[in-house]
Amino acid sequence: MNWWLFSPEFALTGAAFAVLGVDLLLPREKKDYLPALSIVGLVAVLALSLWYLWGRDEQLYDGLFLIDDFSLFFKGFFLVLGVLTVLVSVEYVRQHLSRPGEYYGILLFSVLAMMLMAASGELLTAYISLELLSFSLYVLVSYGRRGLKPSEAGVKYILLGAFASALLLYGISQVYGILGTTRFDEINAALAAADSPLNPAVLVGLALIIAGLGFKVAAVPFHMWAPDVYEGAPTPITAYLAVGSKAAAFALILRLFTQAFMPAFDDWQIVLVVLAALTMTLGNLVALAQSNIKRMLAYSSVGQVGYLLMGVAAISPVAATGVIFHLAGYAVTSMAAFLCIIVFYNATGKENIGDFAGLGKRSPFVAMVLTVSLFSLAGLPFFAGFTTKFYLFTAVAQGELLWLVALAITNSVISLYYYMMVMKQMYMEPAEDETPVPVSMLSRGVLGAMLAGIIAIGIYPAPLVDAIEAARSVLVWYVV
Repeated sequence: MNWWLFSPEFALTGAAFAVLGVDLLLPREKKDYLPALSIVGLVAVLALSLWYLWGRDEQLYDGLFLIDDFSLFFKGFFLVLGVLTVLVSVEYVRQHLSRPGEYYGILLFSVLAMMLMAASGELLTAYISLELLSFSLYVLVSYGRRGLKPSEAGVKYILLGAFASALLLYGISQVYGILGTTRFDEINAALAAADSPLNPAVLVGLALIIAGLGFKVAAVPFHMWAPDVYEGAPTPITAYLAVGSKAAAFALILRLFTQAFMPAFDDWQIVLVVLAALTMTLGNLVALAQSNIKRMLAYSSVGQVGYLLMGVAAISPVAATGVIFHLAGYAVTSMAAFLCIIVFYNATGKENIGDFAGLGKRSPFVAMVLTVSLFSLAGLPFFAGFTTKFYLFTAVAQGELLWLVALAITNSVISLYYYMMVMKQMYMEPAEDETPVPVSMLSRGVLGAMLAGIIAIGIYPAPLVDAIEAARSVLVWYVV
């Protein structure tokens, strides 16, 4: 067995332990070197992954761990997301959190977990990777010192997460008990050879797996944890939750439903269609009533999950590309929006929508980036959200789910209303305090880079789409 195929995972594990070890040795006044060390580690692992794994199509442990273009794309995605998360965390951690070494170290372990999820070719491997991610996030969500909110958020997340994990594990045991395997390709073969209709016990297992994964992506009705956790967690972790955990879960979902459960397509499609419709509608409607901007973005994130589930329900090569493409556009857009919120919170200590009154005068650049991000989330032209939604919705329409596309467009219009309420506060309402909001050179540079990314994906997405199609092509064999 070629152990070098694990080299990115080993390297990232080493980087995480290096951050924890260096933190023990550095005096308190030199802790600011830790984010730089974390970024160097992530970039080095990214370079190693691209250099050593490019073009490989291999597997380890008889199919438990897959090395292919799909896993390589998502490894790059998660490592870049890790770099962005560290960058948006620097000033927040310095001002509001203690023990930065543990924060950055656990963050690197969570990136490792997401990389393992994307490369999993077997249910228990995927489950263990998912639990490593979940435990890392439980700690990071609780990692705050501003009152009881972080602790409350962490407790809710742990309790509901444990329940969801139990559902997922019981579903896996059901599938294994009937089919005798947990490998994706062997599940596919067993289902294809089974008599129709599908064994009821397998259907129960599949339903439990969908419920467990539905919790991880905050799909309705498994979304109840998201608003409180998003509001209580440190804002950089809220951003990371909104993007990273969803991207990792959908990477697993795409593999699972194409490579394992595709022969049972008729049995699970209707479930995902209903989940998608409920998730996008409830998420956007409840977001209208929110006064805290992090809770508003939490429900907005639930709505985005509905769009992504819609793509999985209409599964096809084009729809799979659309799901990954929308994840990439949403990642850049959401991180930009949350960094604006972090900059504002660092200066004011406030995060209610009404507190953003007059931001257009207090910090024109931050207000502009936040406006562009919200327009992109709503799906307006020339921004990433429009292009990714257009691609995804077109793919779903080709899958003969036109009514679901119409519902998604309606929900996008609804979302524009609550996004514009934030813009109304920034540009039309007077500020109680007209003191300029300071923006560091680091934050200004990161915001500028993400703003450029939002516009670039919206205007010229071809290079990104080409990379996604190369990654998605791994799944085509399993699409009927």
